[in-house]
Amino acid sequence: MSRLSVTRLGALLVGCVLLIGAAGIYATRPRVGNGAQQGTGVPAGANPLAAFVRKVAPEPLPNVAFQNAEGQAVTLESFRGRVVLLNLWATWCLPCRKEMPALDRLQTALGSDTFEVVALSIDRSGVAGARKFLDSVGISKLKLYADPTAKLANEFKAIGLPTTLLIDRGGREIGRLIGPAEWDDADAQRLIKAALAAQ
Repeated sequence: MSRLSVTRLGALLVGCVLLIGAAGIYATRPRVGNGAQQGTGVPAGANPLAAFVRKVAPEPLPNVAFQNAEGQAVTLESFRGRVVLLNLWATWCLPCRKEMPALDRLQTALGSDTFEVVALSIDRSGVAGARKFLDSVGISKLKLYADPTAKLANEFKAIGLPTTLLIDRGGREIGRLIGPAEWDDADAQRLIKAALAAQ
């Protein structure tokens, strides 16, 4: 075999190895509509809260600012003293639309001076776009919050929407869930009540 043929054979083998590796990575990714919920890797039909990732110890969060329904500035610090379920969503996000009524029901069930669902729109459409979206899905209990800069997802290191953070009374992250969930079901309410009892 000539030296040129050996070189070509070596290049072909390297190419095959790279192709097989790439196929393996693709095959192991969670995929929508193929037995996994988007972005979670949780099998279809399983409890989405199984994907809730708890911090080893609660971690501080940046004291970011966003807008309320009147367009006034609100900071994360202003919620200190309450347990907060911070839901990051956007008007173009279909899973966000699906889970929003459950967040509204959770606020109805557990909302108080010690707990609030803070549904924060990470969307350039701002307060107006968020209001139109919430009205279209019949939301009545959640307060309107918006980030028209659409930059806070990066501040919270959210890798997809919706992303929901459970925050303790000291403003620290207890854990998070990427993807939609039935936030008003018994498992979710137990998670919230445990956070309230821990303070």
